[in-house]
Amino acid sequence: MTNKFLDAIQSGKIIIADGATGSNLQQRGLPDGKSGEAWVLENPQAILALARDFIAAGAEILLTCTFGASRLHLANMGLDAECEQINLTAAKLARQAAESSGAFVAGSIGPTGQMLDPYGPLAAADAEAAFAEQARFLAAGGVDLIVIETQFDLGEAAAAVRGVRSACDLPLVCSFSYDRGTRTMMGVSPAKAALALNDSGVDLLGINCGRSLADNLAALRELQAATSLPIWFKPNAGLPVTDDLGIVVYQTTPQQMAEAVPAWIAAGARVIGGCCGTSPEHLSAIAAARLPAI
Repeated sequence: MTNKFLDAIQSGKIIIADGATGSNLQQRGLPDGKSGEAWVLENPQAILALARDFIAAGAEILLTCTFGASRLHLANMGLDAECEQINLTAAKLARQAAESSGAFVAGSIGPTGQMLDPYGPLAAADAEAAFAEQARFLAAGGVDLIVIETQFDLGEAAAAVRGVRSACDLPLVCSFSYDRGTRTMMGVSPAKAALALNDSGVDLLGINCGRSLADNLAALRELQAATSLPIWFKPNAGLPVTDDLGIVVYQTTPQQMAEAVPAWIAAGARVIGGCCGTSPEHLSAIAAARLPAI
């Protein structure tokens, strides 16, 4: 049986994913200390409006506002009892935004927020169960694929892949954040991530978040050399700084991101978008700079 998302990947076309969720919601009034996941239930129109703005900017993949919506992560905010409702609602909001364009909806799954044994108290089996539960809720909400993102620890990433694969057979992306040059905070390199996950059942490997465009491009080139899987690439728009008015801004401009796009494609990226700080204006510039696959 064919899959529309995987068919699109195999076609060689460069696919545009969306931009940032959290930083854009903060600019649109999300209070300090409140999560985007809470707003899925409290202010769904804000979630929907951002998704529609990304569609207007050229997004062909929308991520759900569920990065921190595993039961384990939601417990930190006292929202664990709302786990199912948040994931289902977020998936349906993204689907509503995507319906006019035919964009794919990707269920976002981020880290649990806890360290796995032996570095912390969380057992791998408990993490796996939490990831499986979230994937089931997202699949029930109608997502087209699952994106495990911003990973930094091979043990947690592997638990996430096992959990998702036990819950559904949707296309699966596993994306790491390299925020120490071309290494994660736990010292994982793109080559190590590829070695661990190339044959794990994931359909794409990826890079998201990180620090500078230069560091992310270097990591992308390392990943390209280590995998034959298609690559998902959503770098940050640089790092945040506080301007003279006390407003948090990201220094990488839409034009700078657009100018980087040819290098991303040459280094093997097949899905491109942006992470923290990537506004609809950034995404529009990225989409306009898209080139045919090399």
